[in-house]
Amino acid sequence: MKNKITSIGGDISASIVVFLVALPLCLGVAQASNPQGQANIVPLLGGIIAGVVGGIVVGFFSGSQLSVSGPAAGLTAIVGAAIIKLGGNAQAYEIFLMSVVLAGMIQIVMGYINAGIIGDYIPNSVIKGMLAAIGLILILKQMPHLIGEDTDPVGDETFVEVGHKNTFTSLFYAFKNLTPAVVLIGAIGIAIMIMWETSYFKSKKIFQLVPGALVVVVIGTLISELYKTYNTSNILEAKHLVNLPSNRNELFSSFQHPSFSYLSKPQVWISAFTLAIVASLETLLGVEAVDKLDSLKRVTPTNKELRAQGIGNVFSGLAGGLPVTSVIVRSSANVNAGATSKLSTILHGVFLMLTVIFIPNILNKIPLSALAAILIFTGYKLAKVSLFKEFYKKGWDQFVPFVATIVAILCTDLLVGIGIGIIVGLFFMVRSNFRSSVFVVHDNNNYLVRLRKDVSFLNKPIVKLKLEKVPENAFVIIDATRADFIDKDVIEEINNFIIHAHLKNITVEVKKSLNKPMHSLFIK
Repeated sequence: MKNKITSIGGDISASIVVFLVALPLCLGVAQASNPQGQANIVPLLGGIIAGVVGGIVVGFFSGSQLSVSGPAAGLTAIVGAAIIKLGGNAQAYEIFLMSVVLAGMIQIVMGYINAGIIGDYIPNSVIKGMLAAIGLILILKQMPHLIGEDTDPVGDETFVEVGHKNTFTSLFYAFKNLTPAVVLIGAIGIAIMIMWETSYFKSKKIFQLVPGALVVVVIGTLISELYKTYNTSNILEAKHLVNLPSNRNELFSSFQHPSFSYLSKPQVWISAFTLAIVASLETLLGVEAVDKLDSLKRVTPTNKELRAQGIGNVFSGLAGGLPVTSVIVRSSANVNAGATSKLSTILHGVFLMLTVIFIPNILNKIPLSALAAILIFTGYKLAKVSLFKEFYKKGWDQFVPFVATIVAILCTDLLVGIGIGIIVGLFFMVRSNFRSSVFVVHDNNNYLVRLRKDVSFLNKPIVKLKLEKVPENAFVIIDATRADFIDKDVIEEINNFIIHAHLKNITVEVKKSLNKPMHSLFIK
């Protein structure tokens, strides 16, 4: 009973942290989803609705205990492009919502046809590289907000930013616009997050009950309010604070619903399939990554997760929200905050809904630099130096795909980076198989050529090279008993060697397994 109460307390504490992380990200993703040069097509409420649905609806139906869903930065480019193709005007968002509903239905079907197995084929080095890359992106993207440069949306994770800037050059511009009051709040926030991780603070029950992220937000807000009262020359401008519609009437006036009259429009279906595929891939990658962070090593049923995401997108689209997917930033913050069950996910959605409805004015007092401190610390925990050391010790076949995934995600986007990481990982897998499938050893003029595992056509050059190097008057044993499969090109190469061996006075003996039909193709 005591453990259960402790677990619930941990989930409540974690839900507050996830709520604080999710709030600016929901708003930032909504802002970043607008096509370039058109800032008011996607309402901020669309991001909030997606966050609420991702927490409550997806959380209820999901089989994952720690994954947190909501609007994802990885979908902003797709959303913006879809809105342009659907008209690029105010009505385009209502048409787009129809695509979100249809995408959810497609995801539900994908869940029932067992498409969730795709996530099992992603190498571990690529998954860990993705986590580290997200951590570095959080650090790099939140550093400007930490010191007062708030022109780029908080939820933006793309490499290229507004004004021909990118993830790295924006840091240079940020230091040119440094705001001392913002820096102070951000520095205190990071200091608090570090203190909350020390053994002293962890040993005190009171500090376990109160999440460090909440303390960061409260103190940051108090400092901001004190500047208003006692030091008006350093008052934080509105752009440095959370920016929600200030009253409920203004908030609910931006509600939009899907336009069903455009159901027959081909572009609606094209956008729906694009969203369904990309959101499903991000979800499968997300839950795979979160499972690796789970200290209890629970495994998420991926097909059930696809169905949960589909239900969430149907609800979000009908309510006027952006598409949802499993979001690694929120999920990792959930894990790091000590969550143990989906209660944390559901509660964070409840908190989002209640606070936005009832206390938007209070939320608008929160400095973005305080939230940036929380996100930067979350990023540090995802991209610790120890993780890089761990993969370096595992060898180049693990370290190179790990680093390639990180660099690719930093310089492109999540899905492209994952694709590049998988390709690099496949190269090392083929290389390893290429080397281990053919084993050659010799003692004077006695040679053993052993074929192991699966010998594909890729091994043909090395087999040919090794056989050509056999000197005159040698005795060669070709052992195929340990090979499960031998490509016919390789068999043909070996048979050519056997046929012409007498020209160099080479004696050849072939050992083959009688119960493997492929081996019967060798010349006796």
